[in-house]
Amino acid sequence: MEKSNEGMHVKNFPELMDGKKILYIHGFGSSGATHTAQLLRDYMPGCEVVSPDVPLNPVDAVVMLRELAGKESPDIVIGTSMGGMYAEMLHGFYRILVNPAFKIGDTMREHGLTGMQVFHNPRKDGVQEFMVTKALVKEYKNITDGNFAAVDDEERKKVFGLFGDEDDVVHTFDLFREHYPNAISYHGGHRLFDKAVLHYLIPVIRWIDDKQQGRERKKVVVSIETLMDSFLNPLSSMHKAYEMLIEKYDVYFIVPALTSDLQQGVEAQQWIGKYINAPAWNRVILSNNPEMLYADYLITSKKCPDFLGTVIVFGSDDFKTWESVITFFDRLGGQ
Repeated sequence: MEKSNEGMHVKNFPELMDGKKILYIHGFGSSGATHTAQLLRDYMPGCEVVSPDVPLNPVDAVVMLRELAGKESPDIVIGTSMGGMYAEMLHGFYRILVNPAFKIGDTMREHGLTGMQVFHNPRKDGVQEFMVTKALVKEYKNITDGNFAAVDDEERKKVFGLFGDEDDVVHTFDLFREHYPNAISYHGGHRLFDKAVLHYLIPVIRWIDDKQQGRERKKVVVSIETLMDSFLNPLSSMHKAYEMLIEKYDVYFIVPALTSDLQQGVEAQQWIGKYINAPAWNRVILSNNPEMLYADYLITSKKCPDFLGTVIVFGSDDFKTWESVITFFDRLGGQ
């Protein structure tokens, strides 16, 4: 479905997080009126997105956010930049940290965020400017000592990190991965642009929503040779088909195993990382025997008579293009 947003058509997912709640925590110098929070509302009209103005003082901010999280009981907490740093401290909740600024005190100094500053978005109290002093920077440095204070096996399952591969502001991927396994790189910079929310953040939200609902989707395995042409460029409508599939199915990719042709397997994984990126995280299977896989559907260019599910032979008369694959799965509606 699509809806209008300031003259633009925005795809939305009425069933995603329907009747549930997200607490969104904005970045430094922003407010609850940030465009990202509104995008989440547009993409998930059935979900309530709580997006408060975070106090400038970090101690006050932590107190307020913990009280708010306790009151609202969000199903997911999402924080960007400074908000990601705060979100990590909200233990017990599923959290998505986008480019979290775990060393925000250093970041503020390195990027000239001291002195008089202007809020990027309007605040409810009407304040437009604020002063960043050396004392405030020190308070921010001190508050980050609270990060990673309660990481245990349960917390590791609940926290996901999204890191832009072109982020020129914060670089905390390795620090995050020291404490949490779910570290995911995506194509983008520090700020979340519209397409990044749709193509990279929404799939992670969907994974968490499925887990919370105990929802098991039928599995589709896609063989890598069906995705590209002879010049290794993505085939027409491939991305369109993939975006449609991940709304209803659990989609995996199969690439050649690292056997005699080591380079072939490595290049295949790199191709997935380049053209599919974050939604394929933890969903790449290394195998030279697709017929041995357990799944409901297999999309491949070869016949696999021993596969126990439904084989879709890409390039055959029935499935010459990805548009024909889209038509097939659209009729199935997730079945």
